[in-house]
Amino acid sequence: MAKGRFSTGKGPSQRQLRVGEVIRRRLSDVLMRGDHHDAELSGFSITVSEVRTSPDLKVATAFVMPLGGEGAETALAALRRNKAELRHLVARGLDLKFAPELRFALDGTFDRMDEARRIFAEPRVQADLDAPDDDAPRG
Repeated sequence: MAKGRFSTGKGPSQRQLRVGEVIRRRLSDVLMRGDHHDAELSGFSITVSEVRTSPDLKVATAFVMPLGGEGAETALAALRRNKAELRHLVARGLDLKFAPELRFALDGTFDRMDEARRIFAEPRVQADLDAPDDDAPRG
């Protein structure tokens, strides 16, 4: 049975990507302007790096990180505590049948980048990178 008219099952659809980006921008604006009513949440400068939506667009998971990574768990708890208000504020700018349920998760991208930099800086990795590639085509 086919999943959908254009679905290949290989990742998010163009619509999911488009809606996720609109939600990311709206959520970023709401948090930047401080449109919410939580003083603790206002104390954080939060980056919304990505929003992934479910195929039916009813759930949106926002990957977030406070500036500098300080107080990440506290910021995440504040976002989760205010998810109903944030959902309402974000939904105002959307032209969707349903306002998606907002879920929040910490963005691990920065940690993975730091780990990759650390690995590439190791002397044995540098030696391997500097060594000539025997498999390279000769021309």
